[in-house]
Formats: sequence, structure tokens, C-alpha cells
Amino acid sequence: MQKEIRVGMIGYGQMGRIHTYAYRSIPLYYDGQPCKITLKCVCDANEALARKGVEQAGFESSTTDYRALVERQDIDVVNICTPNRLHKDAVIAALQNGKHVYCEKPLAFDEAEAREIVTVADQSGMKHQITAEYRFIPAIMKAKELINADFVGRVFHFRGLYLHAGYIDPKRPREWRLQKEVIGGGVLVDLGPHILDIMRYLVGEVEEVSVMMETFFKERPMPEDPKKMGKVEVEDAITALMKMSNGALGFAEMSRVATGAEDEMRFEIHGQNGALAFNLMQPNELLAFDTRESKGVQGFKRISTVQKYPAPAMMPAPKFTMGWVRSHIAAIYHFLDSVVHDRMPSPNFHDALKIHHLMESMYRSVETKSWVKI
Repeated sequence: MQKEIRVGMIGYGQMGRIHTYAYRSIPLYYDGQPCKITLKCVCDANEALARKGVEQAGFESSTTDYRALVERQDIDVVNICTPNRLHKDAVIAALQNGKHVYCEKPLAFDEAEAREIVTVADQSGMKHQITAEYRFIPAIMKAKELINADFVGRVFHFRGLYLHAGYIDPKRPREWRLQKEVIGGGVLVDLGPHILDIMRYLVGEVEEVSVMMETFFKERPMPEDPKKMGKVEVEDAITALMKMSNGALGFAEMSRVATGAEDEMRFEIHGQNGALAFNLMQPNELLAFDTRESKGVQGFKRISTVQKYPAPAMMPAPKFTMGWVRSHIAAIYHFLDSVVHDRMPSPNFHDALKIHHLMESMYRSVETKSWVKI
């Protein structure tokens, strides 16, 4: 008989809805695999949002208390989509109540909390995965395949950027993503986990880092009173130079004031045998350069990757263009498939902890104005 996975969702804001969409879509995209999915309960501190999870998404019930959700015996998986400050208690409670956990990035408010979560996760024996959906874009999956096959060879450079433009307006309120006490940092903890995870996934670990950052708008209007200004203690932009453990040089830049950018995550990898390049704004292709081609035909080639997912993915057809939500569907499918087949997903909370350690090392570099060993 097909296994049933019963899901509880904590947080029904934008990302909660995206993850819920993924759970509802997986049976169609993967022809009923890897399990029967039942949306049991949705939790949000905002009771109206929690009720919408029942009315819009088809959860069987709702609550405003995450403890009531994680203690239920009829839930197997807990999916967490709350602000960073709220992750730790919910993740730990879920693990201690025998639930597998899928959690939005970053894992916690800071490295200390992430380390505490990992300790509990290891003791629990439950499966856990962090949201790093860009690993599940076919173009990036192809990049990993080529790197593993030595297409790039010895890596010389990694250059990665993640650029948004949403905070260029000084009148934008001091919302939760601008409050250090809620999120723990600025653009680094908002966009950084994505590009830094891709760097680790494709190139390897960082050995040493030197960083500078800037907060261009030191004050912003308070949400409850736009005439009142509040201090902004998190960065708008950050730039990092890195020495990789494999000898490569790394560069990463993140900004929420990159005028003209939409969702501009891109990277370049230059190696002795070849080079790879990707831009999230052109998600259907990977650019590849092969030094072993004859000089007369050398150049960056477009590898069409569109939606070329491995079986049992069966919808949409591989030729159709890639959409942002599709990678979330693939990431959560990977998590559920790992639960069903009793293997630890990747990236898991250990990977998330390494990202936390790297981010805190980057902040320490800013404070000390020096290179920091990881």
C-alpha cells in the first residue's frame, strides 16, 4: 500500500502558501509519487490567515498555537515558514515530538540557535531538510553533474551575486525583514543563504573571508506610524572576498538596493578545463565553455535545461519553460521521497549550520575589518 504522509504547516504567509502549493501539486507532477499527501493542519499566529489555509488550501483544520500542531499524533511532517526568530522553538518541538521537519532558510536566528537545533535533530533520528530550492533547478542540477564529471576541472574562480531592488525607496516601512531582533541580520541572512548554498554545493567550502557592508538608509518609517522614523540596524548590501578550501578565489555580493534588479541570482565558475554560468532570470539554460574544443569553435554554449527532471517527474513535459515555483515542488518532493525511503535529505540542517557559521564569520569580518578564518 502507498505510504501516507500527513502534513502540518506552521506559517501561512507568502512562503507558507508556496510550500502548500507544492504539496498539493506533487501528486500531479510526480504521478502520485512518492506518497499520498494529506494536509492535516495549518498554524498561523494570525487567526484569519490560519483559517484561509483551510478555506483556500484544503487543510483539514487550523490553529494559532504551534505546540498544538506539533503534539498531534496524526501529523508526520511539520513544515515551518515563519520569520527566523520563530524557527528554533517550533523546529525543536516538532523534532522532539517525532516529526520530520522541512524548514525555510535560514534555519535559525543565529549560529548558536542553529547548533542547538542540529543537536536535537541528531538525537531525534528524524529526517530534516532546509529550503534551498535553487539546487533543484535543472540548470543547476546540470552544473553539478558537469562539475562532478570534471568538466570544469581545477576551479580558479567563483563569482556569485544575488541582487534585489525592493529597498531603494526610503519610504518603505521598517518591516520585519529590516528588524535585527526578528531576522538577525539584513540582506546576508535574507538572500545570502541561497547564493552561499549554491557556492558550497558546486565549488566547496570557504576557508577565509573578508567582507564589507553598508546600510544606505539608516532610518525608515515605522509601520504603525509612517510619520515616525525608526533606526535600521541591518545592512542593505554586502560584498565578500573569499579563499576557498580547494584554492579557488571566491566573490559574493548581495544587495536589496540594486536598482533595476528583479530576482537576479547569478554565478560564474571558471576552471582549468571549462567554465559555467547561470542567471536565475534566464532559468531555462546553463552556459558552458569547454577549453578542450578546437580554437575555431570555442565559446560559451547554451545548454537547454528547461524542465528536464529525472523520473518519476512527468509533468510538465521537459521541453516547457521553467517557473520559480517548480523548484520548490522539486525540493519538497526530494524531502518527502527521503522520508518515504528512510534516507537523510540534502541539504539538511547540518548544511544549514555551515551556512550560519559562514554568515557569522562574514559579520565578524565586518566588525574587525580583517580577514576571518572559517
